[in-house]
Amino acid sequence: MNQRSTDRIVTIPNILSFSRILMVPLFVWAYVARQNSLLAAAIIALSALTDLLDGRIARRFNMVSDVGKLLDPIADKLTQGAMLICLVTRFTAFWVPLILMILREAVVGVTSLLAMRTSGRVEGAELHGKVATVFLDVLALSHLLFADMPTAVSHALIVLTTAAMAVSFALYVRKNLGILRRKGESA
Repeated sequence: MNQRSTDRIVTIPNILSFSRILMVPLFVWAYVARQNSLLAAAIIALSALTDLLDGRIARRFNMVSDVGKLLDPIADKLTQGAMLICLVTRFTAFWVPLILMILREAVVGVTSLLAMRTSGRVEGAELHGKVATVFLDVLALSHLLFADMPTAVSHALIVLTTAAMAVSFALYVRKNLGILRRKGESA
């Protein structure tokens, strides 16, 4: 008997997403305990690569699943949170994207759960969310590899990343509220 693709749990993309979750404590260990920015950067680069691969493999080989749609953003948020928390210890301006991330995840998390409950569907990540993730990865990697970059360059990267995050935040909230509004109008 064939299981619907959305019901599958053990798939290569889901294993890749789960491996990203396992990389989070490894990143924290490399950055905090070992104080090895190069190793921490390598872990973030590997995490970003597996993030890219899990989505491509899922779509290419029809392995998209509801578990993956939930696991992938959890892996993203855990990785991003760890990166921002660790790096704010050295770059105080990282408080700006960190606070925005906390606010975004609280609001988008609640509206996404309400939309999922209302529609009965698990929505996947949107392109703007992936773009914001790329900005966060570039921000972290650049600061891990070039910690002594000029302050103006550091702040410019932080502003660009925060802007990408803010746009994604607004678009996810708009999407989720639209789902809730449509369901309310049809009731």
